[in-house]
Amino acid sequence: MRDTLLIALYAFAGAAAAGLAGAGVLRLIRRRSLTASLAVVAAVAVLAMLAGTLAVAWAMFLSPHDLTVVTTVVAMAAVVSLATALLLGRWVVARSRELAEAARSFGDGGDYAAPTTPATAELDALSRELAATSARLAESRARERALESSRRELVAWISHDLRTPLAGLRAMSEALEDGVAADPDRYLRQIRTEVERLNDMVGDLFELSRIHAGTLSLAPARISLYDLVGDALAGADPLAREHGVRLVGDAVAAVPVEVDGKEMSRVLGNLLVNAIRRTPADGTVAVAAERSREGVVVSVTDGCGGIPEEDLPRVFDTGWRGSHARTPPAGAGLGLAIVRGIVEAHRGRATVRNIPGGCRFEVLLPPAET
Repeated sequence: MRDTLLIALYAFAGAAAAGLAGAGVLRLIRRRSLTASLAVVAAVAVLAMLAGTLAVAWAMFLSPHDLTVVTTVVAMAAVVSLATALLLGRWVVARSRELAEAARSFGDGGDYAAPTTPATAELDALSRELAATSARLAESRARERALESSRRELVAWISHDLRTPLAGLRAMSEALEDGVAADPDRYLRQIRTEVERLNDMVGDLFELSRIHAGTLSLAPARISLYDLVGDALAGADPLAREHGVRLVGDAVAAVPVEVDGKEMSRVLGNLLVNAIRRTPADGTVAVAAERSREGVVVSVTDGCGGIPEEDLPRVFDTGWRGSHARTPPAGAGLGLAIVRGIVEAHRGRATVRNIPGGCRFEVLLPPAET
């Protein structure tokens, strides 16, 4: 038993010396190729066995013949181990280079194409992560392009919508200044109307900028949806009468919601104004509210005749106003974008779908906590 312990001790001492030397070499070449590191690991394994064997042989006073035999066996094992390590290292390095080339392709703005050559489990997992990252980058680029296109359209439409009232204001102010206005009071009323229109437009831009900047401040409070919809209907009634549209709000349940009353009133007001302007005279705009499995659903149904299917995904985009035939005389296409921003700030969702004769806008809000 004592001899066995001594053999183990001498073998461990020799192997430990080889291992420490190998660790030092690995530290020195840590920035070199993986092939070199694998070769060092294989060499350390063989040298550790050789050092342990030599230490035991020296302690046990083996004959020169036996020591030569042991050394020869270890040397052959070293040759095979080093050759295997070099082959493995070159194969892993080749797969790594293929992966780097594939990663460089989507880093330059292209799509990631995973290497077809089989690789190790770790490299294969890295390839899958790169593929997922490439897909997310492609989605991000698509959203960025869509947002940039939307911004360009918004700037063009805002410029057009501002130019028209400003030109009218300048013409009316010049007429008043020169004393050639036949009815100064009518000119003053028209100037006030145009100023209010410009003020509403600037207010929408400011609201949208707060939403996009993430600085929209909410003050949630428990409110009855029946009262909220009733106030919105009362506010939209004059515009509905002007356009000859009938407002209906009979299917509104007295459901409690926890929302910012001011911001949610703006949501309902924008939806109602949008529906009234796009509904022909003698048409009907209906508002409904009910509980659902996901929360509380508020819907506004109009008689606009429907939205083209290709335009449905863009309805809530900034600046979208539909085709020219359906474009209202006022507004810069910000109302529905503001609706989506406010609803999402309440952890809700705004959607739209076509129905026979028109379309239905739905706002899903989380239920009030009991």
